[in-house]
Amino acid sequence: MLIDSHCHLDTFDDAEIPDVIARAREAGVERMVTIGVRADQSAAVRSLAERFPEVWGTVGVHPQRVGEAPLPSVAELLALADHPRVVGLGESGLDYFYDNAPHEMQREGFRRHIKAAQISGLPLVVHARAADEDIQAVLEEEHSAGGPFPFVLHCFSSGRALAEAAVRLGGYVSFSGIITFRNGEAIRAVAADLPEDRLLVETDSPYLAPVPLRGKRCEPAHVVHTAKALAAVRGVGLAEVEASTTANFRRLFPKAS
Repeated sequence: MLIDSHCHLDTFDDAEIPDVIARAREAGVERMVTIGVRADQSAAVRSLAERFPEVWGTVGVHPQRVGEAPLPSVAELLALADHPRVVGLGESGLDYFYDNAPHEMQREGFRRHIKAAQISGLPLVVHARAADEDIQAVLEEEHSAGGPFPFVLHCFSSGRALAEAAVRLGGYVSFSGIITFRNGEAIRAVAADLPEDRLLVETDSPYLAPVPLRGKRCEPAHVVHTAKALAAVRGVGLAEVEASTTANFRRLFPKAS
């Protein structure tokens, strides 16, 4: 069994979602987590998770969306997450690649999501792009100030130092189709060295279709290609990656077990 730990099912046409889920099931992907990026999208995430037993959800505000509406308070985030099919918070974090939201506002949103994770025990899905030092600093500061919290660096495309810091803090690292890309050597090197019990796989669909599907729309069924690539760089069989990433997912997302 494989689990797509991060996808965006609400970006697909509603009429085709049953077929997307059926193709995932045929590929051996038995569960998937559809991820929130805006507070006003939370109802749609919860609805998808209610409709399909294979689907779970998270709620939160993407760092590039924090300027589009008032930032939810910690209490408001906790209220959005108070649903049996919501298994995590986020995605939240920092993204300095684009200049769509002030960095300070992004950091404030990130800290609020962390506090909600500390209070609720729900894992936080962390988006990190072109902001490794600040991501690490916020994670370490909030860990020291408020105690540990479960989290995953999703769609890992950062440097080795951030991955190792996340593991030290008890976090997980999730790999997407980027691990299959021709220019993904540095990502593959990190994936080869991290502890087996801290690894997840995802698609981030509809984005980042893995080789051999580059240029096509990505969907949860394609996570099998990422899992095969992860197995190859670690020198193990696909069955071992399937077993370990599924066990890791269940440990990080116990509500979805």
